[in-house]
Amino acid sequence: MSRIGRAPIEIPAGVTVKIEEVNKVTVKGPKGELFRELHPDMKIAVEGNVLTVTRPSDDKEHRSLHGLTRTLINNMVVGVTEGFKKTLEINGVGYRAAKQGKNLNLSLGFSHPVIVEPPAGITLDAPSATSIVVSGIDKEAVGAIAAKIRSYRLPEPYKGKGIKYEGEHIRRKVGKAGAKAKK
Repeated sequence: MSRIGRAPIEIPAGVTVKIEEVNKVTVKGPKGELFRELHPDMKIAVEGNVLTVTRPSDDKEHRSLHGLTRTLINNMVVGVTEGFKKTLEINGVGYRAAKQGKNLNLSLGFSHPVIVEPPAGITLDAPSATSIVVSGIDKEAVGAIAAKIRSYRLPEPYKGKGIKYEGEHIRRKVGKAGAKAKK
């Protein structure tokens, strides 16, 4: 049995979970509202302030969907109560980020600035010139926007220049001069 799928989800005060036909789940909370259509085979039940997910059989597909369905619903509950946040760091001479209204203006060594427009429900912030904070209630959207921003200038292995996640370790390579010295 799935250990993740078996765990019940505690629904905090101020959060309402509505399950319509064919597993259309709507979660409303203090930070907003999220909607998701989940696999119709999974059985989702709300009893009081506890939500449980059960599977109809031990087929391989049902076993894999069990934990996934529970995690997706849990992420919705956490998103509408606390929200999600990813922090990116910028390394490199002349590389910087600045907030322009809702948009983010990135100077990444190109001949032009890169303007990032956030989708609905996502906020971009630049607390300093070398850090970017992506926040929102949808975990999937926050991760996608953070990955898109990182893809504009991936961290390179020789000097470590580029955009990386906070706490991400970049494997460094020895340069051309260091390779000759080793022989």
